[in-house]
Amino acid sequence: MPKQSDWHILWRCFRYLRPYWRMTGGIYLAMLLINLANILTPQLIRWSIDRGIFGGDLTLLGLAAGGLLAVTLVKGVVIFFQGKWSEEASQNVAYDLRRELLEKLSTLSFSFHDRTEAGQILTRAMQDVERIRFLTGRAVLRLVEGTVLILFTAVALVWMNAALAALILLILPPLIHRAYTFGRRFRPLSFEIQDQLGRLTTQLEQNLRGARIVKAFAQEEAEINRFVAENEKLFDLSAESTRVQAANAPMLDMIANFGTVLIFWYGGWLVVQGSLTLGELVAFTTYLAMLVGPIRNIGRIIPILAIAASAGERLFAILDAPVDVADDPQARPLPRLQGHVHFDHASFAYQSGHTILRDVSFTVQPGQIVALMGATGSGKSTLVNLMARFYDPTAGTIRVDGHDTRCATLHSLRSQIGFVMQDTILFAATIRENIAFGRPEATEADVIQAAQDAQAHDFIMAMPAGYDTHVGERGVTLSGGQKQRLAIARALLTDPRILILDDATASVDNKTERLIQQALNRLMAGRTTFIIAHRLSTVQRADLVLLLEYGRLVAQGTHESLLASSPLYQQIYELHVQPQLHQQRGAEFPDER
Repeated sequence: MPKQSDWHILWRCFRYLRPYWRMTGGIYLAMLLINLANILTPQLIRWSIDRGIFGGDLTLLGLAAGGLLAVTLVKGVVIFFQGKWSEEASQNVAYDLRRELLEKLSTLSFSFHDRTEAGQILTRAMQDVERIRFLTGRAVLRLVEGTVLILFTAVALVWMNAALAALILLILPPLIHRAYTFGRRFRPLSFEIQDQLGRLTTQLEQNLRGARIVKAFAQEEAEINRFVAENEKLFDLSAESTRVQAANAPMLDMIANFGTVLIFWYGGWLVVQGSLTLGELVAFTTYLAMLVGPIRNIGRIIPILAIAASAGERLFAILDAPVDVADDPQARPLPRLQGHVHFDHASFAYQSGHTILRDVSFTVQPGQIVALMGATGSGKSTLVNLMARFYDPTAGTIRVDGHDTRCATLHSLRSQIGFVMQDTILFAATIRENIAFGRPEATEADVIQAAQDAQAHDFIMAMPAGYDTHVGERGVTLSGGQKQRLAIARALLTDPRILILDDATASVDNKTERLIQQALNRLMAGRTTFIIAHRLSTVQRADLVLLLEYGRLVAQGTHESLLASSPLYQQIYELHVQPQLHQQRGAEFPDER
């Protein structure tokens, strides 16, 4: 994607304030009132000194003191509402950004997630959004407030004494130049910091997710070293950022203090000469003190703008990412499917040009069981992913019940396809919520019936909280067989017309296998089923076996016909399937000696 300018990115961030324009208008109206109060305060001080104290006018002195008190009270109230509205508006921006980000991520195809690290997405959703929230809230408000105060103060100073005002205004160009130079240096550095933070988050997320594997292979020290290496890179970048900021602050202070020296020297000389009153000199020094704060804030806000621009660039890279798989404008909802599936010369290749499937054609009748066989990387998973439109074919068509899947709405297609994979994914929620995930409106009776059909009800009821039992992240508190039966219950509850199964009994004990197989038999009844096959029993009961090699469909037919006609199938059978038959016979007739 083309790189956008910083100003375009920042302007795009502020467009998220558009729905809250009334609140935003109130914020900046309050800012004008606060600045007017700030400008008025030194004038009241000047009058109280020149006319009240030195003029001996006690009435004017009292009025000036009362005016200062009134201005302070009004300013306090206005600051309260300004802060309240500013925080509400910026929090709404953060809310809208995170919601839009999640909506976008949910529409992006698998190809995007294949090439994007989860840690990078988490960093953008949390820290980058927070930086934009601060930008649209207090950061730019302080920038505008400071700029307006500088302009108001400049007018007041010129009105009081043009020569002395010129001395004060001489310090503005070097201050602004210093802030601008700092921002240009800090912008790329802040982008590197955020990018490195994303890599560190990815490293941490992978370590947490794979904690059991790390411990199982005794790789704690190696993983710690990898994390330390990434952490040191972040530390070095952060240290460089600190050095840049540390060098900037004293430069700003030095320039501002030089202006103070000029005021006291030249202003004091004017007072001695009688060209300036003491009250005016005090007002001038008060205005100067008021100028230093906004200018220093501008110096601080420049890097915030730089950070926000890089954060916005990272966020908009996701929001602007093309959606490879989406509903066509003319897409129509599918009726209830019968389960007829037809691949017509379908091919798929990644954008990098790497081809996964080549010219695959086959037809499956409703209710048939299809076994997918082939070596790792032969294209089995890609084939079933194309069926559910997680990807779209780069050539050819895929039809269900005669409907081109690209002409159907995604929801109507995927809601009629059920998945039970070997690596079962469960959420950190209750068992009930996991079973009802695909159908949240399901009744308690429906959930229990699905669990009973999946042979899961008994072990659920044996748990202390039953269906309200919380499972750990990814279901780590459950055994493999329990997770698979919950996945079957989840699929049963949605009543899909097409099933996609990764041979779910490949790595469980015999008792658990029987329970899972009983549940699968209920699940598969009357449904078209695609099984990524690993076991002899799966292949033998299949109505159709599809044999894939290097992305090509090299053979299809029944188990018996392929044994008679396909040398490759015979080889796979002899190497992998036939040993399972010997193991089964050995289990049935153990050697008794």
